[in-house]
Amino acid sequence: MANSTTEQLAGDAKPDLDLAKATWQSSGQGPRGNVQIAFVEGFVALRDRRDPDVPAVIFSPGEWRAFMISARDGAFDLT
Repeated sequence: MANSTTEQLAGDAKPDLDLAKATWQSSGQGPRGNVQIAFVEGFVALRDRRDPDVPAVIFSPGEWRAFMISARDGAFDLT
């Protein structure tokens, strides 16, 4: 039952969210649009569109904000 499985991260405790009815949004189209997010019960779930059976990574609102700011600042650029 992959839709209800979430991966716990270090830091704040995360609930075991039911993602079965989550509305997933893709990051883009084409070969680079493989990341999907869903907003569920005040948390942000992130998964790989190519393999939705792998547990989603769950972010609290504060963690999501920090992640997005770091991504925009190029902290994860591999080039």
